[in-house]
Amino acid sequence: MSIRSLKENIVEDTFTADKETGGRSLMQSAALRFYRNKAAMLSLIILCLLILSAIFGPYLIPFGYEDPDWAAFRSPPSWDSGHYFGTDQNGRDLLARTLYGTRISLLVALVATVVSVVIGVSYGAVAGYIGGSIDQAMMRFVDIMYALPYILFVILLMVIFGRNVFLLFAAIGALEWLTMARIVRGQTLSIKEREFIEAARATGLSTSAIIFKHIVPNLTGPVVIYAALTIPEIIATESFLSYLGFGVQEPLTSLGTLIADGAGVMEVLPWLLFFPAGVLVTLLISLLFVGDGLRDAFDAKELKR
Repeated sequence: MSIRSLKENIVEDTFTADKETGGRSLMQSAALRFYRNKAAMLSLIILCLLILSAIFGPYLIPFGYEDPDWAAFRSPPSWDSGHYFGTDQNGRDLLARTLYGTRISLLVALVATVVSVVIGVSYGAVAGYIGGSIDQAMMRFVDIMYALPYILFVILLMVIFGRNVFLLFAAIGALEWLTMARIVRGQTLSIKEREFIEAARATGLSTSAIIFKHIVPNLTGPVVIYAALTIPEIIATESFLSYLGFGVQEPLTSLGTLIADGAGVMEVLPWLLFFPAGVLVTLLISLLFVGDGLRDAFDAKELKR
């Protein structure tokens, strides 16, 4: 089973109804269940530390991510020299580059996820609510897009339009919305038959008002879980593209770029591969545990207890 299919199956099993459960709202019940999940909470703490380090860490380090230290070429990790992760072949501090690369990878993932969620929620909600031939035509387009090789299509966009970080945002986000559209469409087909939607129609609200004021707010659970599960996938995709040379380009850097550089000299300078790869693995595992915790928190059977 593909990652996309797994995500779709996981998210479609979540609870989306907007009602009170045991004296608590859906969000309050989900927050309480997430808080009780020790693995998810620990992963959230680690994730927050990584994000804060990526944002503020480069300002606290005396070395710039692209500034060489002429006295410390290929220096191994050392507390005495101040290069805690060592330096690369050009004397650049690896800790600074790793933190900056983490920032770029997170930025790519965040922007691409927002793009995919906005497009996917809007597209899926419109298709599911309108229904009929329009729904069929819109979903056949999604099926056609699914048939395209994802990575090859992103690489093709990068080759045609140029390799820069902004295009990387658009290329990844423009393709990640497909699963979200299918999930939202399925949930919308169920929600639009409920009494509060019938009441909204009776009051004369327009189609767009019903979709974005009444249907979309009731899709919080699947959207939150999908976003949490999409972020690590996008980070892995960006790292893979950067590893192949189609992602972030110099002088910028990302975790994928650093891993690609370190893999070429791993026998001589192993720290150039070990530290960026360790940060990437920690980041992905933390995101996956947080996503798993959100899935459990919004689980319909648990929330009804």
